[in-house]
Amino acid sequence: MRLKPSTAVSILLVLGLALFLLWPRIQEARKVRPHQRVLVVYGFSILGEAMNQGIFPEFSRRWKERTGEDVAFTSSFAGSGTITNQIVMGAPAAVAIVSHEGDALRLEEAGAVTTDWRAFPARGVVNRTPFVILVRKGNPKDIRTFADLARPGVGIIHPDPLTSGGAKWSILAEFVSATGKPSTEDPEDLRRGKELLVGIWKNVVGQSPSAAGARTQFENGLGDALITYEQQGILPRGDSTHASEIIRPPYTILSEHLLVLVDRNLKPKDRPLVEAFRDFLFSDAAQSIFVKYGYRSALNPSLESANPDLPPLPKTFTVEEMGGWKKADALVYEKVWKGQVYKELRK
Repeated sequence: MRLKPSTAVSILLVLGLALFLLWPRIQEARKVRPHQRVLVVYGFSILGEAMNQGIFPEFSRRWKERTGEDVAFTSSFAGSGTITNQIVMGAPAAVAIVSHEGDALRLEEAGAVTTDWRAFPARGVVNRTPFVILVRKGNPKDIRTFADLARPGVGIIHPDPLTSGGAKWSILAEFVSATGKPSTEDPEDLRRGKELLVGIWKNVVGQSPSAAGARTQFENGLGDALITYEQQGILPRGDSTHASEIIRPPYTILSEHLLVLVDRNLKPKDRPLVEAFRDFLFSDAAQSIFVKYGYRSALNPSLESANPDLPPLPKTFTVEEMGGWKKADALVYEKVWKGQVYKELRK
């Protein structure tokens, strides 16, 4: 049905008058609901609570105070290898926190990351945690060291090395605990390391794609011991019918977790927000939040005194003392675990 010209003009006049009268209210609504920014963050599995409950709300508060803008976070947490694969395949993360440098290097090689994380404070490490053993309350199996996990009759829960960064850190800790020194290619040291890895992995009764998933398996009553991040033993998990306690081995690795900017997904207009979030993660305010959730600070260890569940570190070594991630991964994971131990377990 065609409108008469006079009718059309009347309708337009009414709509124009309505817009004129509503314009002050529209402007007021824009002040009350300012433009919302969205920041997509991917992280390895155990970061969920600290980020969702602590880091994201505090950064959003500070950004709002500074700019008047709201920030909404979209996040995904899974095994470090899993989120790395997702980002390589095109996931829209602007920021990623990976469990170890191997995954950061994969993102760099895929062209997803071009900003050098090594130039960030602490060479890109946002938090740290040593590897420990969780056992059942009262430690009925009397487990004190990684070597005790190779005894007959001990059932171990372990994250899967194919998808979990925590699993790779665990393997480094297990191997070096047998040699007593972080950097070695001595044939006898390699033999001892392999022997302990075989003994431990013969006792593995359950695996999960992530460290957080392995913790859930253990909480559900599977196994006698779980090899995991110290943070996983500290973080409260509500009422569990399968109570556990932390055993800190006398010699273990200190895992270090890296922040990368996924440059491939960054638009120029979003970079100031992303870089502000990066800077916040290295601030004392964010480091204190990580400490609250059971991590060790990467920049200011004095903050750790605020958490009574963080005692002085046992004797720990770093992957840097093993010659860097590439060298440690090539020797311990690729050559010894994957090339020898895994083959022997499949016989």
